[in-house]
Parts: sequence; structure tokens; C-alpha cells
Amino acid sequence: MNKAGFSGKPQNSSNDLSDDIPVAVRDTPVAAPKIWLQPRIILIGGFAGFVLLALISGFLFFVTAPKKTADSQPLPATSAPVTPTASNNSSDTVLGHFPYPEAPESELVTISANRGIRMRKAAAQKFEEMVAAARSSGVILVPISGFRSVKDQEQLFFAVGAQRNQTPAQRAALSAPPGHSEHHTGYAVDVGDGAVPATNLQTNFDNTKAYRWLQANAPRFGFEMSFPKDNAQGVSYEPWHWRFVGDRNSLEMFYKARNLKPAKISP
Repeated sequence: MNKAGFSGKPQNSSNDLSDDIPVAVRDTPVAAPKIWLQPRIILIGGFAGFVLLALISGFLFFVTAPKKTADSQPLPATSAPVTPTASNNSSDTVLGHFPYPEAPESELVTISANRGIRMRKAAAQKFEEMVAAARSSGVILVPISGFRSVKDQEQLFFAVGAQRNQTPAQRAALSAPPGHSEHHTGYAVDVGDGAVPATNLQTNFDNTKAYRWLQANAPRFGFEMSFPKDNAQGVSYEPWHWRFVGDRNSLEMFYKARNLKPAKISP
């Protein structure tokens, strides 16, 4: 039963404002919060995706990158093979002898037709001029040995050393090991006195007129004695062995990277 004063229809109340809002506005969904949230969601998602991608890339790089160890060595750069050349560094010496290249055949000419002795062109020309100058002074300079190949030096060093029962060190005091003889260059020559052949290749060659003439005049023609007494290389005294240093190639070949000092000039 209804109480007095109570109607079956709900009464209007100040708490119910829906009837006061126009229908068009009342039916429109409230979209403002979504418009604000969507850019933040996209921004946060994009940043998270970037971080995730960076982490994955870093992990893959760590897994696939080659590991550097103490035994790893840098790979040589790929290039055309380089032909090794003779070096004059003191660390390359063998029993006190420096390495030397073999003179090309095209550079060699004969200085003694009857003995087949050859030298490089520049050295041969100056040697012949020196011989002519000595002869005009009554001195006979005779070439005993000039260019020798590495093969010839092997025979001279090993075979003769075995015949004489010499150790390599003993042999090296008298003859250079193959590949380390100045005769390979075509610039070296052994000289004798034509008037005293018994002194050929002997230390007493320094008592001859030929030796005294060479001491006084050889520098004018670009020649010097290779192994004077107490030489820096420790090679035995060879007053008969002279080398040409009269052009750029010969000078560099014998002096480059050796730290050799010029011979002292007597007052």
C-alpha cells in the first residue's frame, strides 16, 4: 500500500540532472581522456621498442663478434708479394759479414779477358783508368778476382774450408759465407803486384809498390780497402781486397745502415 503523499512515479529531484542536459550533448561519448592517452601510449611504446631493439642488436653483436685473445695476431694486409732484398743491417751479418745482392749479368763487363774477371760497368771503367795511371808510374796492378756468384762462393767457402779442416768461424776470417761476399756486388776486386806475384792474396802484399801506390792514389778513382787492420767487422786484414765506392749505388750498398765512421786521416 502506498503511503500518503507518495506517488507511483518517481519525483524529480535536484540530484537527477539528466533531463536538464540537451539530448545531443547527452548522447555524445566523452572522448577527451582517450585523445590525451593515445599519444602517450604511442610515445612510451615507441621508446620501449627502440630500447628492446638496441638490446637485441647489442646481444647479437656480442655473440657473433670474434673474440680477441692473447694469441691472436693481426691479419696482414693483402697485397702483392714483395721480393726480399739484401739488407745491410748489422743484425743480418753472418760471422761478421754483411749480406750483399748478386750483380745482374747485364751490368757486368770484362776487365781481364785472359782470366775472365768481370766487374760492374762503372767500377770496371774506373779500375782500368787506375791501372793505366799506375802503369805510367811504373806500377803493375793485376786483377786477381772480381765478380763471384753466390754459387761460386759456396764452393770457395765450404769445399775449401773442408779441405783445410777449418770451422765456419775460422773460414769466415778468410772468406765470406755465400750471400755475404762483397764480390757478389761486382764492385770488389782483389789486386796483386805484377812484379811480385808471390805476394798475391798475402798480407805481405802491403810491402809492395802496388800497395803503396794504391794507398796514395786509389781514392782518386773511387776505390778503398775493404778490410784494413782492426776493421769494425772483425774480418782479417786483407790489403789486396779493394772495393769501388765511386757512385751512389755502390756507396749506399756498402755504407747504408752500418753506422760505420769514416777512416781517420793522418795529420
